[in-house]
Amino acid sequence: MTVNEVRTGADYGTEVGPGDARYEALRRGFNQRWIATPDYVTVVGSTDEVVAALNKFLAGHGPVDELPRITVRSGGHCYENFVCGDDVSVILDLGQMDRAYLDQEMGAYCVEAGATNWHVATHLYGPFGVALPGGSCYSVGAGGHIVGGGYGLLSRQHGLTVDYLYAVEVVVVRDEQHAEVVIARRDSPEPELQALWWAHTGGGGGNFGVVTRYWFKGLPKPPSQVLLSAVAWPWERLKENPEGFKSLVRNYGLFFEYENTQRLPEGLRGDYSDMFTLLKLTHHSNGKVGLITQLDATRPDSVARLEAFLDWITRDLGVEPTPLDRRMGEHAPMGGLDVPTRLPWLTATQTLNGSGDNQCGKYKSAYMNRGFTERQLDVIFSHLTRDDYDNPQALLQVDSYGAAVNLPESGDTAVYQRSSVMKLQYQTYWSWKTDVNDDGVADHHDAEADASIEAPHLRWIREFYRDMYEDTGGVPILERPEVPAGATAATGAAGAAEDSATGEDGVPHGESVTDGCYINYPDTDLNDPYWNRSGQPWYRLYFGDNYERLQEVKRRWDPRDVFRHAQSIRLADD
Repeated sequence: MTVNEVRTGADYGTEVGPGDARYEALRRGFNQRWIATPDYVTVVGSTDEVVAALNKFLAGHGPVDELPRITVRSGGHCYENFVCGDDVSVILDLGQMDRAYLDQEMGAYCVEAGATNWHVATHLYGPFGVALPGGSCYSVGAGGHIVGGGYGLLSRQHGLTVDYLYAVEVVVVRDEQHAEVVIARRDSPEPELQALWWAHTGGGGGNFGVVTRYWFKGLPKPPSQVLLSAVAWPWERLKENPEGFKSLVRNYGLFFEYENTQRLPEGLRGDYSDMFTLLKLTHHSNGKVGLITQLDATRPDSVARLEAFLDWITRDLGVEPTPLDRRMGEHAPMGGLDVPTRLPWLTATQTLNGSGDNQCGKYKSAYMNRGFTERQLDVIFSHLTRDDYDNPQALLQVDSYGAAVNLPESGDTAVYQRSSVMKLQYQTYWSWKTDVNDDGVADHHDAEADASIEAPHLRWIREFYRDMYEDTGGVPILERPEVPAGATAATGAAGAAEDSATGEDGVPHGESVTDGCYINYPDTDLNDPYWNRSGQPWYRLYFGDNYERLQEVKRRWDPRDVFRHAQSIRLADD
């Protein structure tokens, strides 16, 4: 297949428009905040149908017309309105393109864009014994997950999904009126194709074209068995002892900051790269704070290492663990795992395979390259124990990170953050619950009629995030400004002045405990100067120094800006 091949004449899939019984379901994704009103949704089942559907869309507009938005859905888990916004004209639904198989001709494992995480896990592990180190939410589609630099419970041991990406098939629009199929490989002889491949190793979805297939080489074998643990601590006890709560969160962060150094006790200095943890810091109305841990159970020391880790992070807590017996974010109750349980890897993956209810949600993210500062610990406790907000499904989830993830350099892939030790996801979920318009039911029309339904949830998560990063302008910046010798330090965005070589949190100027944000957890508040006063624009927080390279790819492969959204790669600087 040549770079200039144009496939024409194919059926352009199944169109579903208003009045069709399927339209209500297909015009929305997982997050019920975003429900589009497109002219139609095209359900495609092949690359040829994607080409034909794009050509039809382009033919409906002149070569110099400003195109309406056409968007792509693989699994439907986009957090913001990038796919199902109210300005969308056409949605391409790739859910039928869901194969995962060994491509003998390419000599690589092929995953189509509509395949979900669970489908990929079963179809790669069963016949071939390998795994893509992707996420634990079973219904997330490969199309957006991978191009955003997807990660999962195997990533500390084996790296990110994109670290194994060999090739990608993309339907692009380089001229004004025609779509074409391009396969970009890691070892493509043409530099522009290598650049297109690189852009799909973390550049985010909806930027360069329609991804239809990925190919991976060297995929790892997961452990045949894992040790799974899920424990929780009652908020009633934690609120009685705020210092104990802060010690748990502090020690958790320090463990991953100190990992593989002499700063940990001798019994904790071994290899913990096989351990992945999810600390569920829920709002106190949930009743408990939880911790989920997975380790490689084929290692004879797995039980001892788990016990040593739990003992160390809880050494100042003074509260006994209890079962994790209630929903926390996307994870269902796991009441039977307070006793560590040995399970086959695939069975454990299914156990953790949650996505939660189809609700409304708002999300934010942060990479951490150190543990939490004392001020941040105070902020976490304060916002999680607020009495003016009541939502058991509001939380800060702190995932362990680093280890194998940090082996590549920042420019090897489009994922810039390769020095972080934790990844944070702020989450709040809610349902409509009320019949504002008196039609006898609760649905999205009630939210449209009454902004107060979502207002308290947005206020809580925005204020939490702002206060967490108050000293860096309300967002988790990539680095602090250096302070010239002899000058008085001014944090600028936060408006505070300091006279020492370090900030109030003890972090030296020119350094930061944070490392930006994760594009797969998009947050359009980063575009808003009211919430982002850091001086670092949203694209720096996501892509760091890789952004200019991504812009070059955008100008080459999508010069008409066919594929765009509120945080897509820009053709020119904002």
